[in-house]
Amino acid sequence: MKSPEELSLRLARQWDNADLRESRLLNPAGDWPVSLTIGKPSAKILETSLDAVKRHLEQWRKVQTGKVIWEPIPFRATSEPVEVPLRWELDGPQAWANACAAPRIRAEFDALRYIFEQCDLMFRSLLIRRRSLWQQYAAADVIRVCKLAMALEPGCALGKPLRAITLSGSDTKFIERNKRLLTALLDVRFDGEVSHMGLEAFLDAANDAEHWLLVADLDGTSLQFRKQRVASSDLIETALPSQRILVVENERSLYQLPQLENTIAVLGTGLDLAWTNSNWLRDKTTAYWGDIDTWGLLCLSRARAALPHVQALMMTRTMFEKHEEFAVAEPLSAGPLPPPGLTAAEGGLYEFILSKDRGRLEQEFLPTEIVHQALSEWISADKSARPRTR
Repeated sequence: MKSPEELSLRLARQWDNADLRESRLLNPAGDWPVSLTIGKPSAKILETSLDAVKRHLEQWRKVQTGKVIWEPIPFRATSEPVEVPLRWELDGPQAWANACAAPRIRAEFDALRYIFEQCDLMFRSLLIRRRSLWQQYAAADVIRVCKLAMALEPGCALGKPLRAITLSGSDTKFIERNKRLLTALLDVRFDGEVSHMGLEAFLDAANDAEHWLLVADLDGTSLQFRKQRVASSDLIETALPSQRILVVENERSLYQLPQLENTIAVLGTGLDLAWTNSNWLRDKTTAYWGDIDTWGLLCLSRARAALPHVQALMMTRTMFEKHEEFAVAEPLSAGPLPPPGLTAAEGGLYEFILSKDRGRLEQEFLPTEIVHQALSEWISADKSARPRTR
């Protein structure tokens, strides 16, 4: 025999299961009613513990949530069948939240119901599964963040800082306070693109916080450490010693880079390329390598605006077509037109990518031998272009 308290604890544990919580809250037609077995007393318990059975029956008579299914059960010890509770049926999410008999669960359910009335349907699954994103906030603030996530568009900051964006009634620090929740909501809208790029880069917002780049000495003798973190703002004034600088969009491509003479790689730049406008870079041999997608080409265009002589590596239509089997869909493009600064071939590549269902070839999917060959050819061409010294 299960008491109401025992089954309430079971229901509370079920509520804390994200898969079950999502299914029951979003699929009312398929998952309801929920029926829990109470169990009936055995003949021996009825004979030896009649008072306990009476207390059990009384507890279930007091239950007002859901529907308790009673049936007459004949026992040898009684002259007539005894009405016994066999099942507890709950007809929907509200009954489930109430049956848990836990104030925190009722409060959580009420908050979700209130939020769902005013937020877009696409956010419901995220809010149900990842409660830690919003539980510390008032429901009204969560609704404001949801509305803001629907109002924001790629590049809408136009270079302004996050706190200068005043949409959906947000104050100057609203986005910064709710950045984690806002990023997760925008990821739902734009298929993870915001986390991939970073919120500031996605919105084209000025990044007030330091962006740390990974600087790797590919020669092995140019820097004190083979790898070190450097703030992008420091690279504006501080020159790197090698003659050749390789700018790499994604930090995770470090493992693909070979040892290269007189070369330093700066990885993980994304759209943070303001430092490439530094005076010290103008006399360096500089190359850029990024994803073959519209965002990678946008990054290239920004690097080239600062360094007209920057050479793009492995960012061609031929490279894309050779490795198209590794391409994936680009959920959001950097814009309908090629950005300024691209060559005619690169602009054509941009338009070609836009026409593809799977128009993103991330740089880490290029075979390592291809990367090594391209970098070796870049080094050889630079050496050939330099006058020989006696």
